[in-house]
Amino acid sequence: MAQDKIQRFLFKEHNVRGQIVQLDHAWQQMIAERHYPPVLSRLLGELTAVSVILANGLKHQGKITLQIQGKGPVNLLVVEVTHDLKLRGLAKTIQPIQNQQSLDELLGDGQILVTLENSQTGHHFQSYVPREAETVAACFEGYFQQSEQLPSRLWLSADESHLAGFMLQKMPDTDEKDADAWERIEHLANTLSNDELLTLESATLLHRLFHQETVELFRGRDVLYECPENKARIDLMLQQMGEEEVRKILQEEGELVIHNEICNYHLRYSEAEVDALFAPKNATLQ
Repeated sequence: MAQDKIQRFLFKEHNVRGQIVQLDHAWQQMIAERHYPPVLSRLLGELTAVSVILANGLKHQGKITLQIQGKGPVNLLVVEVTHDLKLRGLAKTIQPIQNQQSLDELLGDGQILVTLENSQTGHHFQSYVPREAETVAACFEGYFQQSEQLPSRLWLSADESHLAGFMLQKMPDTDEKDADAWERIEHLANTLSNDELLTLESATLLHRLFHQETVELFRGRDVLYECPENKARIDLMLQQMGEEEVRKILQEEGELVIHNEICNYHLRYSEAEVDALFAPKNATLQ
């Protein structure tokens, strides 16, 4: 069953908490017509799953942006998720991916940057995720543990049709309730396969892994892909470029084509549309 949700859950007797994100349609929309090789879909999908988990914790209006500027075949990965869980993103390469699989092979020493934007205050907060591990999941386990001061485990998986993320966090009083609970729950979660994570519904997944535990699964939040065509913004950008420069491009190319990379659409401007774009300016000069 197709689903595009993130859900929190809680081991009530042990005070271990977690989240499950599973995207199908929204993910397929995000990478439609991109023609990414499987390893790039996996990498972008894993980053997207983490982005949704982070955005699900926002307490204010704004967005989370995860960005990697790579120095390998993959030179850019960007995922944006708003406080109301609307996402978009892309990956870019500077050379064909051959047999590269690991983060180091794909990204070189590229850094992972997290930007938290508060649209109510206009403030931005940025932090780097240490690249001290071989997988996206392991890198962000360290990040969550450092930023939230909670032991955290993360399982991620993605292909061309689905992506999923599964996170566990040990709360400060977990050991007081059951000294063995965290180790036991973590051990059971380690049996999770990629296929189970990608295809099983949350309730079924939790029951299969932890049927001897009491787990409360909370109501999910919908995750949507949203990348509308914003012609007004492109119009403004062209006006700021100036009429002379825009008409020069139009003359050389026959038409003006603007490619919105993150949303993967093209806007085309004919000579008549350029005339209309600059008509108010021309009128004031006469």
